[in-house]
Amino acid sequence: MSDNYDERGFHNGERERRLKLRFPLEQDVRYKMLYGQRIAETGAGKTRNISSGGLWMTTETMLTSGMPVELSMSWPVLLNDTCPMKLMIYGCVVRSNERGAAVAIERYEFRTQGSRAYQQPVLNTPVEMRLPG
Repeated sequence: MSDNYDERGFHNGERERRLKLRFPLEQDVRYKMLYGQRIAETGAGKTRNISSGGLWMTTETMLTSGMPVELSMSWPVLLNDTCPMKLMIYGCVVRSNERGAAVAIERYEFRTQGSRAYQQPVLNTPVEMRLPG
């Protein structure tokens, strides 16, 4: 997939209609299609590009335009060089086809996933527990 922009704001020969500049970003993403308070569908894909106003991602199936969606993805940069972050995106599917979906971002938030410096190592040794009595 090629994103060719020229200095006049044309993308692959057509005038760019987006208000925000998109940046290429290929990250695993999980999505939940929401129907009121219920989850109507879940799936996974990869982001292809993102801006503060929207993103394009691959999807497992065509998504319904106009439906609210919640996205979750690991952010590729560590907070203070030690703490992994997750980006939560809340928005609406504006377009979908067999290759993926465009999502308009209504709001987003970063969440920390715990500092690597403070994570306990995983022990593969079985632990014996004794009950009193």
